[in-house]
Amino acid sequence: MLEKAAAIKYYENLPAPMVIANGKGELARRIKEIAASNNITLIQDESLVNNLVELEVGSFIPEEFYEIVAKILVFVKKLD
Repeated sequence: MLEKAAAIKYYENLPAPMVIANGKGELARRIKEIAASNNITLIQDESLVNNLVELEVGSFIPEEFYEIVAKILVFVKKLD
């Protein structure tokens, strides 16, 4: 199975979270390494990542993913 990764960021002045990185294979491994080395929380959600890797970097996440991404962001915020 091909490894996949996506990174999202929520900027308060923008209307929705944005995809800031995504990739498959070696690029996915590198995204995960960078996240781990910067103490960025990694969340595994196969369905979500399958959709996010198809988006262009710099695009907002689709509205259909707002709920799950909001739950992830709240979870991560509580960890901080």
